[in-house]
Amino acid sequence: MSDPDLEHPRSARTFHHADYSPASIARAVEHAGLSVSVCLPARECAATVGEIVGALIGLREQGAIDEVVVVDAASADGTAQVAENAGATVHQESELMPELGTVLGKGDAMYRALSVLRGEIVCYLDADTEGFGAHFATGLLGPLLCEQGVSFVKAFYRRPMGTYARDGGGRVNHLTARPALALFYPELSGIHQPLAGEVAARRELLEEVPYATGYGVEIAMLIDVWRARGLGQIAQVDLDEHRNRHQSLAALVPMAEAVLATIARRLQREGRLVGVGDDAPLSPVERVPLRQAGTESGVRAAPGAWTVPNARAGTGAGIGPGVETER
Repeated sequence: MSDPDLEHPRSARTFHHADYSPASIARAVEHAGLSVSVCLPARECAATVGEIVGALIGLREQGAIDEVVVVDAASADGTAQVAENAGATVHQESELMPELGTVLGKGDAMYRALSVLRGEIVCYLDADTEGFGAHFATGLLGPLLCEQGVSFVKAFYRRPMGTYARDGGGRVNHLTARPALALFYPELSGIHQPLAGEVAARRELLEEVPYATGYGVEIAMLIDVWRARGLGQIAQVDLDEHRNRHQSLAALVPMAEAVLATIARRLQREGRLVGVGDDAPLSPVERVPLRQAGTESGVRAAPGAWTVPNARAGTGAGIGPGVETER
């Protein structure tokens, strides 16, 4: 008999990372016969990536994951060498699926990474997290491997800002993404941090959805997964606390614009937003679902859909993969 709470849930299922130890993940991986890839898109993350990779290599040695891959954006600070020395397999993003042309930010790096990741389960983590713990990975993997019917897992956490603001970070998340979801996609209003960069999913699902190439990747993926699989296959996990760099409000404007424009594009496709001309705010280029990439160019640019120059997609002078320090 099916469980009605799983078929028609009122909110995403919520878990805590402490529910899943490395040993329990290793047992679940062995029992399911699945392989697990952890991917870190990175740019100028030499100060943090070594510690992160080291913790992940520890999980690999315990049998909880199978590979640790860093996709580097030609970092000048030695990120690639630090990651390789710590035990990761390192790829330069420009060398992955080069037929797509210039890499357009974090979302594009995540998309291209699928061409080299071997796991049936894929976990994306940020490469600039300070004080990283292995529970970031095990917490995200737990619902996929240990719970019924989960295909997609988002992280949430506190974002301390300064000495006294216990949860003052994540301003775009709190002031842009969550209000927009509450208004246009109320079914997703219970997702605490829709812009969290930490996510795990079944590979088959990741190959079914398009990837926004820049700052819109997290919000696009969440909406598209919900459309494809429903709320019952989405879970979120409390990782307690996440620390990384914060930006000025001015620096957050392009991110907020991209998030809103990515949502607007989906509203257009659904017929709920009309009359938006070509002079509207720009949203990121989107890569077609990987399953379609063999027959299409890899760039989704439907009539009336917006595209974005490289700088607005998180390249050039903007913030690139692994360094989206405030969401």
